[in-house]
Amino acid sequence: MTAQIITFPDLLPPPPPLKPAGCALFLDLDGTLAPIVERPEDVGPDPRRTFILRRLAERLQRRLAIVSGRTVAEVSAITEDAVAAVAGVHGLQRRTVLGDEIAAPPDADLADAAAVFKALARAQPLMQVEEKGLSVALHYRACPSACEAVREAARRLEAATDLVLQEGDMVAELRTAGADKGLAVQAFLAEWPFQGARPIFVGDDLTDEDGFLAAEAAGGYGVLVGPSNRQTLARHRLPDVAAVLDWLEAAIPGDVA
Repeated sequence: MTAQIITFPDLLPPPPPLKPAGCALFLDLDGTLAPIVERPEDVGPDPRRTFILRRLAERLQRRLAIVSGRTVAEVSAITEDAVAAVAGVHGLQRRTVLGDEIAAPPDADLADAAAVFKALARAQPLMQVEEKGLSVALHYRACPSACEAVREAARRLEAATDLVLQEGDMVAELRTAGADKGLAVQAFLAEWPFQGARPIFVGDDLTDEDGFLAAEAAGGYGVLVGPSNRQTLARHRLPDVAAVLDWLEAAIPGDVA
């Protein structure tokens, strides 16, 4: 199936009510389940979010996965282990429902990329370097004027190495080549208990487009979170994190947090 590109995502309709029977749900974390903040480490557990995820995992008979740019360990801490299946670092790490962990070997050039990013961050203390083992990211949300300098440095590093540049919302990330969020979704769909389910992928960033494509190709659909002036493969849209949590919570009627 070929996914349709939607030019005006703000005109996309909201998703239909979530019906757990027969579907599999794949959720991004930052910007989808948790608000974007200047410092990634400031995102922590939230009682309502944890409750919703735990009840959804039950209603979906464990066909629920978080697919994030964060590490699997970070996702587990933020969600308080509410979800067994997790893909981290854009799919380079993966933990199955049964607890098996799969990870790509880190690229040797990551250390050099981290050194360059750290030098840029020393010159502008408002920027922050995040090392994830399989990737390194430079966040410039607190210093938006550095956007072009950061992206130029990251593109030069990508051209000189085998690293892959992953540009996101006010962040440039260089990662080990390999899986992406779409391939992570495909891997989960080949495993119990996701096999045969209709996938729904919910995310906010460019990195989530691979997830939208994988969901569409498997007979499901993507849900874009937030406003956007870019093209998207998603078929539906929710305006913000609060709307996502409301939409998810509506699938567990009768439960009280």
